[in-house]
Amino acid sequence: MPARSQRTSGSVAMDDYLEQILHLIEAKGYARAVDISKNLGISQASVTNMLRKLDSEGLVKHEKYRGTVLTEEGHRIARAIIERHETLTRFLRLFGLEEETIYRDVEGMEHHVSRPTLAVIRAIADLLESRPSLLEEARRKVDPRA
Repeated sequence: MPARSQRTSGSVAMDDYLEQILHLIEAKGYARAVDISKNLGISQASVTNMLRKLDSEGLVKHEKYRGTVLTEEGHRIARAIIERHETLTRFLRLFGLEEETIYRDVEGMEHHVSRPTLAVIRAIADLLESRPSLLEEARRKVDPRA
């Protein structure tokens, strides 16, 4: 496994936790195990175990009964996870897919897409957004009725 400093993320579960912690901190100013548990639909005991693991890996600082904050490295990884999610969502929306389909597909893809592939998707999305005629041509290739 690459060194932590070179990684963008860890396991799918760790990615989900880091992403959720950052969302909670941005929304409420703090992240508590009970909120993470509720939002991820996971038992509080499982959340506590993962928070301990993330703490031991230097990605969060977790204090029992107080809350959880991201370390600098944890914050960097969480931002990268969110950026992947947003880039993939933006790209699929260009083609007019249903939001539920986009959500399901992005949840599956975001944990497995490499940085180089994400850069390609981002570049194509940027190009399509800047050239509406090209976007329409691409949409017709996907759905000739468009």
